Amino acid sequence: MNESLTLQGFFGRLNLRQMLAPLLIILILSMMVLPLPTFVLDVFFTFNIAISIMVLLVAMYTMKPLDFAIFPTVLLVTTLLRLSLNVASTRVVLLHGHTGPDAAGKVIEAFGHFLVGGNYAVGIVVFIILTLINFIVITKGAGRIAEVSARFTLDAMPGKQMAIDADLNAGLIGEDEARKRRATVALEADFYGSMDGASKFVRGDAVAGILILFINIIGGLIVGVLQHDMSAGDAAKAYTLLTIGDGLVAQIPALIISTAAGLVVTRVATEQDIGQQLVAQLFGNPMVLALTAIILGTLGLIPGMPNLVFLMLASVLGFLAWRGLHSPAATRNAAAAAAEATAQQAVAAPVENVEANWSDVVPVDVLGLEVGYRLIPLVDRGQDGELLKRIRGLRKKFAQDIGFLSAPVHIRDNLELRPNAYRLTLKGAIIGDGEAFPGQYLAINPGRVSGQVAGTPTQDPAFGLPAVWIDATLREQANVFGYTVVDASTVIATHLNHVILSHASELLGRQETQALLDHLAVDSPKLVEDLVPKQLPLGVVQRVLQNLLEEGVNIRDMRTIIETLAEHAPRTQDSLELTSQLRIALGRAIVQQLYPTGNEMQIMALDPGLERIIGQALQGGGDAGGIEPGLADTLLRETAIATRHQEDLGLPPALLVPGPLRWLLSRFLRRAVPQLKVIANGEVPDSKVIKVTSIIGASK
Repeated sequence: MNESLTLQGFFGRLNLRQMLAPLLIILILSMMVLPLPTFVLDVFFTFNIAISIMVLLVAMYTMKPLDFAIFPTVLLVTTLLRLSLNVASTRVVLLHGHTGPDAAGKVIEAFGHFLVGGNYAVGIVVFIILTLINFIVITKGAGRIAEVSARFTLDAMPGKQMAIDADLNAGLIGEDEARKRRATVALEADFYGSMDGASKFVRGDAVAGILILFINIIGGLIVGVLQHDMSAGDAAKAYTLLTIGDGLVAQIPALIISTAAGLVVTRVATEQDIGQQLVAQLFGNPMVLALTAIILGTLGLIPGMPNLVFLMLASVLGFLAWRGLHSPAATRNAAAAAAEATAQQAVAAPVENVEANWSDVVPVDVLGLEVGYRLIPLVDRGQDGELLKRIRGLRKKFAQDIGFLSAPVHIRDNLELRPNAYRLTLKGAIIGDGEAFPGQYLAINPGRVSGQVAGTPTQDPAFGLPAVWIDATLREQANVFGYTVVDASTVIATHLNHVILSHASELLGRQETQALLDHLAVDSPKLVEDLVPKQLPLGVVQRVLQNLLEEGVNIRDMRTIIETLAEHAPRTQDSLELTSQLRIALGRAIVQQLYPTGNEMQIMALDPGLERIIGQALQGGGDAGGIEPGLADTLLRETAIATRHQEDLGLPPALLVPGPLRWLLSRFLRRAVPQLKVIANGEVPDSKVIKVTSIIGASK
């Protein structure tokens, strides 16, 4: 009883799906050494044909190559299956071929008699032609494409990873989506690398098929003549027909599998399968069909030509062209063109004179996005505009990283703009503009692309990098060349995100500051109540927070900020002094933002003599204007050179200065070197080891 329960538990834990693949491989390999009855051979030959057809259909209906990621393994298994069947059928043919045409089963007999008419000479020619087509044309071409795709996919991996990191930093995607995209990029590289290797199995299978054919024919002649006392002609006919049938029943599935491999590696990933792409792209243009019909019809009228065939095909193509011209899609395209013309004329439409009233006074939007009429679908709620989703994610990411919720982005169409133009405004002033083309992609050159793509040259509106607007069909090619490829909505969202981060201090108004304090008061009401308005007015707190944001310091740690302000407020209410004290309190976070790993800070510094001269100049003037012009030019020039050297080393552009000089030098140097971060000595944690990479002013 206990033994039966133990066995039942053991078999219950077995997973049949996990056992299926190992059992199949063992079965395939066993066919090479174990004799099989003819009926079993018929079953396996039929299964081989069925599996090859299934693989071809799956390859045609996949949307992108990774949807069939198991394909390289399938190539290996099907190749082993065909070779095992060749070995098993060869054994049966040589042992029983003298008994008749059905000695190796009905399937081989059918392929040997029905397909080639029982003529072994014709069969040999047909078999060799099929094998050459498979080996020279399909397999060789698919193998070359797989090799090139594997190489280009590996070269494009850094660019794709940069694009993922850019989307993550811009708040367009979350950590889970970024992790998923990185896994997809790695899987692509593995897939094409595996396809490159698996294609060698298919080529080897084609070569093996030719060798097996001649070996079986020669072996059959020897067995028939020497062992069964058959004449040379009878032996050649009997064994050659069986060998041809055996070869054809293996090569036809091999040809189908090779075709499937070619379809997988040559297709471009879109939201359509191969059949839909074929119909849409080859037969989707009515003008092409109409011109082809006219040419075929003209050829069909020439005497001596097969008039019926030409005219019949011309009629079919003409009907398809007429149907395409009168389809709803063509009507929609015409209506869209008319709508564009109407929208362009609407700018000049007369406006009825009405009396002005207070409703004409429209409040200025803190953040605004104005779009041309061709960009309206990107921001239309009714059409589930992609840009709306990205802006929502962008504001959420901004709140998480910076520490407060920015004002909503007010979106409106502006017919005064060009159709594909957009404009970013801050409190009514234009702070950014650009153009985006829905349906196209912006290929941004990060500085190390391996080729050029055809398109419209431009610049990335957010960072000014060289870029090209390309058609959707060139997207994969641009990725392979190392471009960072983004769609139109991502271009606008990235530009908007860059603008928001650059103007974060201006987005923090009194209303946002009060909302931030109210949010903190939910958990620490006494802390906020003791500071505002008892010790500091709201305006001073706002100015201090703006000072931090101006230099790229986030205000997420509001508890430390409020506690530090409460500590120093009885002594001073000067916003600059309070900011300096806050930076010291937040020093660990400020330094970690620049040096996230390790205990060593590789940083630039000022020459002590230059520090003394600047300090004396600032004591008299009170600001950077007190620095002598020649000294100011030298300081700006040497700082810019040192910053470039720091960036070339892959280090953050940071300058270490004495505390009294930090604020004024930061404002002065920011004009010429906006990416430079100026850190005071007191802001560096005790655990950090300072290593000076360059000294500014040492040669003076």
